[in-house]
Amino acid sequence: MSTVLKLENVTKMIRGKKLIDQLSFEVKAGEVFGFLGPNGAGKTTTIRMIVGLTNISSGDIIICGKNIKKNYADAVQHIGAIVENPELYPFLTGYQNLKQYARMAKGVTTERINEVIELVGLKDRIHNKVKTYSLGMRQRLGLAQSLLHDPKILILDEPTNGLDPAGIREIRDYLRKLAKEKEIAVIVSSHLLSEMEMMCDRIAIIQQGKLVDVQPVKDFVHQTKELYRIRVHPLQKATTLLVKQQFSDLKQTEECLLVSTEEKNIPNIIHLLSTNDIQIFEAAKVTKTLEDRFLEVTNGERSSMHA
Repeated sequence: MSTVLKLENVTKMIRGKKLIDQLSFEVKAGEVFGFLGPNGAGKTTTIRMIVGLTNISSGDIIICGKNIKKNYADAVQHIGAIVENPELYPFLTGYQNLKQYARMAKGVTTERINEVIELVGLKDRIHNKVKTYSLGMRQRLGLAQSLLHDPKILILDEPTNGLDPAGIREIRDYLRKLAKEKEIAVIVSSHLLSEMEMMCDRIAIIQQGKLVDVQPVKDFVHQTKELYRIRVHPLQKATTLLVKQQFSDLKQTEECLLVSTEEKNIPNIIHLLSTNDIQIFEAAKVTKTLEDRFLEVTNGERSSMHA
C-alpha cells in the first residue's frame, strides 16, 4: 500500500510551550488509522496542522508527495475532513446542501454528486430537507460533503459523536467499506475505544505531544505477554512461591493471582503450584481490550478527543 500521509519530526510550539514533540508516523492508502490519546495529548492540534489550520513550528507533513509548507494548495486538495458534527443547512434538502458544497471545489460534476449520494446510502432521502434527517443521516451527508472532491485522505474527529448504537455501527461499517473499496486512507480520532478496536487497522497513541506507539490494533491489544487469572488456596503461599521463582509480574487480589506472562509458562506455573500442595480452582486467560492496553501505556490517563 502506498503512503499518502507522512509526518516527519513535527513539532508545534506556542508561547514557548511544546504542544507536539517530534511526531513521526505514516498512513497508508486503504487503511483505517486510529488516533488516540488522553485529554490534552495533542490529537486535535496534530489534525489542525495536517489540514493546514495551524502552522508547523518545525518538521514536515507530506500529503500524497506534496509538502504542506511548500505546496499548501496541492497538498490539502487530497484531504476531506469533518470535525465533530458536520455543519449543514437544515432548511435545504440534502441534495441542495451538496450542490452548495460542490461550488467550493473545482470540477465536481452532477455525476460525482450522484455517485457520492449512492456511496453513502442516502439516495432515498436526498431530496428531503436536512431538518428531517436523523443524526446518523446527517453524519452520512457530512461524509458525502467531505468526499465530493474525491480526496485520498478522510480525517474524522469523533465521527460517531451523539449517535445511537445502530448509527455507530452504520458509520463504522461504512468507513471500513470506504477504505477497502475506494483505497481512501481514513484517519479517525475518537474516545470510544471499543469502536476504535472494531474499526481501525492500525492505531497511533500520543501522550503529552509525543508518540507512544503505532501498531496494528490486533498486535497492540494482544502483546506477547498475556494476563492470566489463577484462583488458588492458600493464596499467600502461592504468591510467595511464584515471587521466589522469579515470576515477579504478578498481582494478588482478594480472590486470586493475576500473572502477566507468556502462554508457554502457564504449564510450569500450574505444575509448580500443584507440587507444593496448593489447590488450583481456575486458571484462565483474561481477555484484554484496546481500553485496557490504552490505559496501560498511558498510565491510566483518560482518553478524550479534546487536545
